[in-house]
Amino acid sequence: MVGRREVLAGIGLAGIAGMPGARAQGSTQGSMPAGWPERPLRWIVGYPPGGASDAFARLIAAQMTPRLGQNVLVENRPGGGAVLASEMVARSPADGYTWMHVDNGILVYNPALYGRLPYNPDRDFTGVGFIGRFPLFIVVRPDDPVRDFAGLVEASKARAPTYGTPAVASPHHLAMELVKRRTGLAGEHVPYRGGPAAMQDLLAGNVDVVVIDTATGTPFIKDGRVRALCVMSETRSALFPDVPTLRELGHAEAVAYGWQGMSVPSGTPGPIVARLAQEMVRAMTSADIAKRLADLGIEYQPWTPAQFSEFVQRENAVWRPLIRELGIRLDG
Repeated sequence: MVGRREVLAGIGLAGIAGMPGARAQGSTQGSMPAGWPERPLRWIVGYPPGGASDAFARLIAAQMTPRLGQNVLVENRPGGGAVLASEMVARSPADGYTWMHVDNGILVYNPALYGRLPYNPDRDFTGVGFIGRFPLFIVVRPDDPVRDFAGLVEASKARAPTYGTPAVASPHHLAMELVKRRTGLAGEHVPYRGGPAAMQDLLAGNVDVVVIDTATGTPFIKDGRVRALCVMSETRSALFPDVPTLRELGHAEAVAYGWQGMSVPSGTPGPIVARLAQEMVRAMTSADIAKRLADLGIEYQPWTPAQFSEFVQRENAVWRPLIRELGIRLDG
């Protein structure tokens, strides 16, 4: 991990200069309001309490609160693949007081999944910071007769298993649809209101398979409450070195991650974005959160806002054409 002091020294207005929309911010909205922040800040999470997004928003918010001198209040606004929450933040004042917990669904997938969206992620949001890449596992109950991924594919030819994910259009959902098309696996999607709900239904026998991220799934895998058939990352997880990747099982193009970050409405003054970015890196590289990332197998990079923006653009170039090629739509 890059040293925190070196990273913080590199984040500032120069790091924001290459971001989309930076010129507009710098011309008419380029100064830090005196005394900012003067009131509590809101971190909007478009998913239910208890999931990975909610947990990390609260962890990071707790670290940033004393540094900013104001409470950072996490608000859960679940519904519609986080479209409702995204629209709300996109229409909020660009003053740095309302933040959006973003992921690949919100920033990358949705424009390809919907013919019309009430927000435009390329235009309405400015990236602040990266939270991490979350490896995705395909898991079953320990007593499931399927012993490995090849066995799951073979069994699906006779009966397509149900597979649970945290939500429609979640990274987990799109990743599994990619896997189905790349490997020949059949499966019927069952969306839930968050990853924990999907895992509980798996344990109860109400769904056959779950696609779960490392943050939510790690305790279940460690305790033996579920058995991981594979991981969708490029390399095996350091936490579970016995779990093979789909790539090494012969499915080289079946690679996908969940990832998370934080954005604010476009037009937010550059100095505010820079301040939030600095405090976010401080939080992410604090001893408490760094240990949590390592314990859950989450891959973190201390990116500047410009680097986070570039990462999102690379993701757009890969996933939006692929989603359209696969023909996955959520609005008919």
